[in-house]
Amino acid sequence: MKHIFRTPDLGEGTTQAEIVAWRVKQGDIVREDQPIVDLMTDKATVEVTSPVHGTILELRGQPGESMAVGSDLVVFDVGERSAVAEKHDEAAATQTALDSIASAIKAQLSAAQSSQLAMKPLASPVARRLAGERGVSLETLHGSGPDGRVLVEDIDALSNGSATRALEGQGVLFDDVEEVRIIGLRRKIAERMQEAVSIPQITYVEELDVTALETLRRDLNARFGDSRPKLTLLPFLTRAIVMSVAKFPQCNAHFDGAVGVLRRYRAVHMGFATQTPSGLVVTVARNAQTLDLWRIAGQIARLAAAARDGKATREELSGSTITISSLGAMGGIVSTPILNAPEVAIVGVNRINERPALVGGQIVARKMMNLSSSFDHRVIDGWDAASFVQEIKTLLEQPALLFFEAGRPAY
Repeated sequence: MKHIFRTPDLGEGTTQAEIVAWRVKQGDIVREDQPIVDLMTDKATVEVTSPVHGTILELRGQPGESMAVGSDLVVFDVGERSAVAEKHDEAAATQTALDSIASAIKAQLSAAQSSQLAMKPLASPVARRLAGERGVSLETLHGSGPDGRVLVEDIDALSNGSATRALEGQGVLFDDVEEVRIIGLRRKIAERMQEAVSIPQITYVEELDVTALETLRRDLNARFGDSRPKLTLLPFLTRAIVMSVAKFPQCNAHFDGAVGVLRRYRAVHMGFATQTPSGLVVTVARNAQTLDLWRIAGQIARLAAAARDGKATREELSGSTITISSLGAMGGIVSTPILNAPEVAIVGVNRINERPALVGGQIVARKMMNLSSSFDHRVIDGWDAASFVQEIKTLLEQPALLFFEAGRPAY
């Protein structure tokens, strides 16, 4: 008896889901709740499991193909099978797997032996001695003698600069092209970037003296050790942004250009651009305005690990109102971060460097860092963008202010 499994509704109003990878193939016997396919929405990749026990008769769609919600996805044969038949299938599958492994090993051994024979160059003792004297690797040459034997003349030609004939056919020059189909998360990133660059953006760069902040950060980590999450720069920056958007609420917002509406948010759902093996995603720490430094640090670490392991939920990958982009030690001096639309502001963190600075008429070494921040110029003017960054700068350069809000301690 056939059972048709249709593309599921993965929530949040999605109407399409892209096939990222099949976990099964036609003819496989699967059990209920066994992973069968990875589907991607605009928000996240979801592991979809089998709704039934059965045999895969047909898989609809290829990796990279978008499937409409409700369309046929997998056809199962769920006819009753005897225990003897099931055991026979298991034994046959096991034997097939063992045969495949044995064949693969024999093929690899044969290929390795052939490769070793093919790699050993043919050359006379005189040619080998001359090559050694002149520092020429025989493996890079294709000899002009019988069966590709390297001759003394070939080595002379290479030494004299007329090596075209000696190098022909050696793979020294490449003309092959590899085509890589962009699918899954990488395609979603490409689509989002294409959408984002259509937005008129302004990038504002400011230099910060974070000497005092770095001293405070190290002291706090030393004081609390492993009893609290490790503090990096990001929790302090998150706290500074939370305090700054209270003065500049237009920066913690979404802009819907289609209807001309700017939606300002009281809650700060902080996005963190996170690099994963599959590509860049934005993890979200919700209600960052309620979190202290250590709870922010814990959230950042937990979300980053979940994203890298592919275990972040849709809620943890959607709904940010403003984003931080940081490359850590590889942050460079200046960057031009691209907006995470429909957000209207993104704060980019550049590398901290110790540089000479003029303080009180004296040249001293200070820890300096740039912030490179981009804004949606349709709704945020350059003056407002600069004022917002200057507020962040003040808070980070005088980090004691991060612990006070409206004249009272903010612990």
